Amino acid sequence: MERGLDTDVAIVGAGVVGCAIARELSGFDVRVTLLEGAPDVGAGTSKANTALLHTGFDATPGTLESRLVARGYELMREYAARAGIPLELPGALLVAWSDEQLAEFPAIVERSRANGYDAIRGVGMEELYRREPHLGPGARGALEVPDEGVVCPFTTPLAFATEAVLRGCDLRRGTSVTGIERRDGAFVVRTPAGSLSARYVVNAAGLRADEIDRMLGLSDFTITPRRGELIVFDKLSRPLLQHILLAVPTKVTKGVLVAPTVFGNVMLGPTAEDVERKDDTGSTAEGLAYLRGEGARIMPALMECEITAIYVGLRTATEHADYQVRVHEGYATVGGIRSTGLTGSLAIAEYVRGELEAAGLRLEPREAAAEAVMPNIGESFPRPYQRPDLIARDPEYGRIVCFCERVTAGEIRDALESTIPPVDLDGLRRRTRAHLGRCQGFSCGARLLSVLEDHRAPPVTR
Repeated sequence: MERGLDTDVAIVGAGVVGCAIARELSGFDVRVTLLEGAPDVGAGTSKANTALLHTGFDATPGTLESRLVARGYELMREYAARAGIPLELPGALLVAWSDEQLAEFPAIVERSRANGYDAIRGVGMEELYRREPHLGPGARGALEVPDEGVVCPFTTPLAFATEAVLRGCDLRRGTSVTGIERRDGAFVVRTPAGSLSARYVVNAAGLRADEIDRMLGLSDFTITPRRGELIVFDKLSRPLLQHILLAVPTKVTKGVLVAPTVFGNVMLGPTAEDVERKDDTGSTAEGLAYLRGEGARIMPALMECEITAIYVGLRTATEHADYQVRVHEGYATVGGIRSTGLTGSLAIAEYVRGELEAAGLRLEPREAAAEAVMPNIGESFPRPYQRPDLIARDPEYGRIVCFCERVTAGEIRDALESTIPPVDLDGLRRRTRAHLGRCQGFSCGARLLSVLEDHRAPPVTR
């Protein structure tokens, strides 16, 4: 590639999609720079979603989203098994609570089959309550989607970014983009740390994607942040639920769901409220009251369980119903990637790579593209504290630091010495589950902060 420039491809945004694109391009003999304004990868919208692995059964047929979600589902199942990303397939039941919702089923089945997903089938009331005995009264029936799953929203972008860095990607955390301009057939990307020249730029900036577009005079879409509040219940609630419980979708939202998490909890949400500010991640009394009301209707016994955490994510809603992915003379925009972005990330990366190649990016495969196996933080898979063989080799894996989540000193040490080490408690939490449990760091927080200070990593990884 052209060596007069600082990099061949500059990617703006290290959420799950930006990290997936960095990983994909770094598998070729291409210089890739990944810029992230936050202190860590996957620290924005990517960490605060519903973490579902979607089959794409309910996507709008013929859209780019429907195609990439279906492709991404298959890629993610293969990749997660290889990279050690926690993934479970409990299947989903889409529940109708009224005659009107029940009447929507034929259209949903037709849409599913148009999307190539034929395993969807009807479930009567008797079977529904046999399979979900704690379901609230009044359900009229359901559609079973047996291949829907849950995946770890923390490990996924970290795995992508780790492989990208191991393949030579220049990851710059804590580096926001303040301006972009075209110059002499290339791009100059301005940051507080200086300017960067690149032949191609990929805008995967999530909530800021429209702002990055406007730096180059483009106005194809506007992002309206859509706030989603969620409630996470204690692990003692997990036996109440056997499947993901989905709502019949509306034109605005897919509705409130009840779902297991790979960490052994049960999640209720999200709300769907358009807000003005792109940092408006505060929960509201109205939103939480609404969720508790929906939870009492869907699964009354869940409301008797203790709440571990409340969190809020902002989805990148636009005025368009589909993903906004296009290339303008070497500048690729990847915008409007909403709740399906986690599932579709690998396919989106594959698609963007093809579009860039068509735009002139020369891609010669590397002889050996590095791969990574991530530490397991899923509840359904062996954790270090459960492995006598591992503890016998290294007693640090038997020394518990976070008792709520059974996180060991060995895991914390490994995270701090990893390819992309954390720089704060949030980053350590997403790598180990420490600080994630019912006490929310009351017991281990001070100790974790002390360990972080002793191993403080720089905000930029080169």
